[in-house]
Amino acid sequence: MIYRIIMDIFFAIGIFFMFAGVVGMLRMPDTFCRLQSSTNIVTLGALPILIGAAIYGFSTGNVGIGLKSLIIGIFIIVTNPAASHAMTRAAYKSSAKMDPRTKCDDYGRDRVNE
Repeated sequence: MIYRIIMDIFFAIGIFFMFAGVVGMLRMPDTFCRLQSSTNIVTLGALPILIGAAIYGFSTGNVGIGLKSLIIGIFIIVTNPAASHAMTRAAYKSSAKMDPRTKCDDYGRDRVNE
């Protein structure tokens, strides 16, 4: 019974962050903000759901589900920051428009040297 409550809490946390990230993707003004929201969807949304799935797997004696969920979570933690940085850098280099209200453009100083 306690495992079910813990799993439901993790699932609720994951669903909340996925919903908040989707709302952010719809409301953000430019590509760079949308990429930040999509990164949050993957990291803060998928990881709690994977933790809940791992708890389910280990609590029912199905170690395969638990281990696969943990391995997928580790891959997300390792690859997501690098992938989101690469997508953001590619969007910047392809001259994606920034919102006029943007106050800081740290990549701009690199662009002068290209």
